[in-house]
Amino acid sequence: MARLPRLTLPGVPHHVIQRGNNRQPIFACAADHTLLLGLLADNAKKFDVLVHAYVLMDNHFHLLVTPQTQDGLPQMMQAVGRSYVRYFNDNQGRSGTLWEGRYKSTLVQTERYLLACMAYIDLNPVRAGLVVDPRDYPWSSYGHYTGVRNDKLLTPHPLWWALGNTPFAREVAYADLVHTGITLEQQQRLTQSVLRGWALGDADFVADLQKRTERRVSKAVAGRPVSTPKP
Repeated sequence: MARLPRLTLPGVPHHVIQRGNNRQPIFACAADHTLLLGLLADNAKKFDVLVHAYVLMDNHFHLLVTPQTQDGLPQMMQAVGRSYVRYFNDNQGRSGTLWEGRYKSTLVQTERYLLACMAYIDLNPVRAGLVVDPRDYPWSSYGHYTGVRNDKLLTPHPLWWALGNTPFAREVAYADLVHTGITLEQQQRLTQSVLRGWALGDADFVADLQKRTERRVSKAVAGRPVSTPKP
């Protein structure tokens, strides 16, 4: 079965994941993390992509972004991917691919899933057992949103600004949101949607997206259509 083209629309949040080939590590030291974050910051600015959240794990990374143009996200990911692979291969004395194919992405309904997606991303290190508190993981957006550090890569989404009237209020509100966590259903929806490329949102959101693209945005219902019984 032919794979679907990626669904990319400007002005809509996208959840993105890029994995290492065969789940192999894509970072060997702290300098590698710093280099990738720098590449993301430079190319996000170059290709007009707003980065709202991220986490760099041992063998993959997640992003929550809003591209401002049709081609901005794929251009950014291509530029970052090529530059990082050259750097990593040179430093590690290796050759060949680093990534598990192309990156995966999906569209996310802002009002229903954006903050949940941010929490999902920042909780990755906790779910993986790397830390107990997301505050202790240095390679995610959590520190920026809770006042630990200022991250030039990030552009806070208006929904984050709406969490409070002062920086302290927003930081506390976001920390509470993350520590409360997300439901198992939300976690499963966020995971499956990005891996399969189906838009994540309610029926109205999906229907509106479908009007904007010829590419299917949701999974087709299996089987024959249900017929209406004759009176």
